[in-house]
Amino acid sequence: MPKMKTKSGAKKRFKVTASGRVKAAQAGKRHGMIKRSSKFIRNARGTNTLSKADENIVKSYMPYVR
Repeated sequence: MPKMKTKSGAKKRFKVTASGRVKAAQAGKRHGMIKRSSKFIRNARGTNTLSKADENIVKSYMPYVR
């Protein structure tokens, strides 16, 4: 049986934590920061963990990361 392929985009964008949750960069921070409130910019620092539903989708893209 051949190995399954990992989606290249997913391996660049997501990391799986030790407990199995998926970490991702905060959305909405690439450009147009002048329009955003200071509160949004402050709260959007760092990374987020994905919801359970999104997590399952991302994990299907990365079959060997568990």
